[in-house]
Amino acid sequence: TGGVAPPPGPSHSAPPAPGAESGSHRAAASVMESWKEERTRSVEDNEMSLPSLAAAYTTILRGLGEDPQRQGLLKTPWRAATAMQFFTKGYQEKIIDVLNDAIFDEDHDEMVIVKDIDMFSMCEHHLVPIFGRVHIGYLPNKRVLGLSKLARIVEIYSRRLQVQERLTKQIAVAITEALQPTGVGVVIEATHMCMVMRGVQKMNSKTVTSTMLGVFREDPKTRDEFLTLIRS
Repeated sequence: TGGVAPPPGPSHSAPPAPGAESGSHRAAASVMESWKEERTRSVEDNEMSLPSLAAAYTTILRGLGEDPQRQGLLKTPWRAATAMQFFTKGYQEKIIDVLNDAIFDEDHDEMVIVKDIDMFSMCEHHLVPIFGRVHIGYLPNKRVLGLSKLARIVEIYSRRLQVQERLTKQIAVAITEALQPTGVGVVIEATHMCMVMRGVQKMNSKTVTSTMLGVFREDPKTRDEFLTLIRS
């Protein structure tokens, strides 16, 4: 299957006419719809597609000039097919299933940050790894999320074919939709093997992306506090 389209970000259109549905409400409804339709692969799909995936890897090995029948490669197509299904297991999960029982009413209005969340993904352009760290912060608005669920959101969206820019926004929008907080900030620092192993071959290069929503975008002091804390 192809990559899953990212959920839409906040609307930046002009204020709606009186009586019209607001852009934020339309965006929220749209994101909820995307959550409902998000799962694009099941365990049964994995079982059914495994033979064809393995056959495709056999074709790749032949195309590379290798002999798929030699001892070291006999099981490689099946191993590779199974590994690729694991690398993209985020297609089998819905964010709404993960978060439903982990949102709690809490009168807390100070910043919550979880930083240095390990992230592994696959570049959708070259099918090679992207890996790095994700930092998440939000300002609650009477509701908080179980801390481990922030890491689960990262896991679900990263275990897909991705570009880092979209991954950053998907995480931020998912938290915004789930909690309706005052603001959300997400920063990802990652190494792309498509830059390390091929192309420019720059071993120490890192790509940093950020998405700031709500007060994190509108208030420089809040944004600076978040950026200072994740670097401390």
